[in-house]
Amino acid sequence: VQFVESGGGLVQPGGSLTLSCTASGFTFNNYVIKWYRQAPGKERAWVASINTSGAYSGDIASYEDSVKGRFTISRDNRKNVVYLRLNNLKPEDTAKYYCNRGSDSWGQGTQVTVSS
Repeated sequence: VQFVESGGGLVQPGGSLTLSCTASGFTFNNYVIKWYRQAPGKERAWVASINTSGAYSGDIASYEDSVKGRFTISRDNRKNVVYLRLNNLKPEDTAKYYCNRGSDSWGQGTQVTVSS
């Protein structure tokens, strides 16, 4: 099982990014996929989840309260990719972002830095 995260970068407050997570080593469309983040000096924390049906309704995806209305999770089962669209970014969103099923080994993550 492997996850490869990409799409991070340096962005000003209020800006946007789209993160990608490419998964391999398991039957992708059978599993809930989650995004997590780890800010400097803090523990890794859950950000969003998407279940196996794709983000076509509000019941399919779930979000941590601080990102609701700003982040959007989606998936492409043909490509084994999960996306996380980050809008209206705030400095407190600065962290390394990871994807996972919840109990797998962690990938390298992708760094998001929000700063003016």
